[in-house]
Amino acid sequence: MIIRTLSAATLVIAAVAWGSVALPASPQAAPASATGSRIQRDAEVAVRQPGPHEGTGFTTAYPFFADLKDLRLVFRKRALHPGASIGVHAQEDDEIYYVISGTGEYTLDGKTIAVSPGTALLTRRGSTHGLRQTGKDDLVVLITYLNKP
Repeated sequence: MIIRTLSAATLVIAAVAWGSVALPASPQAAPASATGSRIQRDAEVAVRQPGPHEGTGFTTAYPFFADLKDLRLVFRKRALHPGASIGVHAQEDDEIYYVISGTGEYTLDGKTIAVSPGTALLTRRGSTHGLRQTGKDDLVVLITYLNKP
């Protein structure tokens, strides 16, 4: 009984080689619907970047649907890794951040407050703001604003 002495991994490799077993497919991008609606996942769009606006450290940006030039709403997610920040900068249009996880400090017009999950931050045109990760875990925020035509 040779089959009894073979490991399970060996049997799977042999079965695949003979074409009798289908391995699970890796996740693929969901197709767009006829209306152009679509689904994207973090892994499909994640980009490691330095802290934006001359910030510090490294972040991971998730620019969802960035290839759609006619989409009026911009929807982003950003993970600020330990030591990372979004540098203080002037705001040209309304923008909303929503803290998903982690802790940080948000500076708005020169005043700094602590932020944590469940905090929504509205930055209006003409103000300045920046965000700094302060805890041991990534500071993860959702960001939304209107796309310029």
